[in-house]
Amino acid sequence: MKTIYDIQQFLKRFGTFIYIGDRVADLELMEMELKELYQSQLIEPREFQTALLILRHEIQFQKEKVKNKDR
Repeated sequence: MKTIYDIQQFLKRFGTFIYIGDRVADLELMEMELKELYQSQLIEPREFQTALLILRHEIQFQKEKVKNKDR
């Protein structure tokens, strides 16, 4: 996994489709879904860590983007 799109495709394998319309909310919901899958031992630790890193990086990027736009 290297992109948010890859994570979306990964989640689709488990029947999870996420689209709220708010980018940050979508990303945070994906993070919660990944945590649930990991806690249920349905995904490998490496998959979980990689996806989490990508999501958290994108969440931070989106929040900074909004913050800079408001200035």
